[in-house]
Amino acid sequence: MSTAFSLAPLFRSSVGFDRFNDLFESALRNEPGSSYPPYNVEKHADDQYRIVIAAAGFQEEDLELQVEKGVLTVSGGKRDANESVTYLHQGIAQRAFKLSFRLADHIEVKAAALSNGLLNIDLLRVVPEEAKAKRIPINGAQQAALQH
Repeated sequence: MSTAFSLAPLFRSSVGFDRFNDLFESALRNEPGSSYPPYNVEKHADDQYRIVIAAAGFQEEDLELQVEKGVLTVSGGKRDANESVTYLHQGIAQRAFKLSFRLADHIEVKAAALSNGLLNIDLLRVVPEEAKAKRIPINGAQQAALQH
């Protein structure tokens, strides 16, 4: 009997990680998170990512984004209830939430926008020149000629 092993939970709360070792360590440290509100983590290019959070019922002033020590935290506060409304059915959750995403090295938040009930957070990997891999040419034949 074989069981399918899904890596999806590893990618849910990490953005910009391409190394499995870091993902496994991160997954072991994190507790299972809440599924509210639902969200997607999208990769648009090698260095471009987007987090899309379903923030129905929230306005810009109800939401807060903060990056500290490589962790992006998105929180939404519960709005004051409209006391003049009696709900016969209230299916749109407007409870407070807090989501955290561990960002890989050199991942920066570039923009955030709330549109049509979706909070889009654009991320970009910006690797400084000194951290980029450098190709070292092999000049064996030339070096040997210089030494003689």
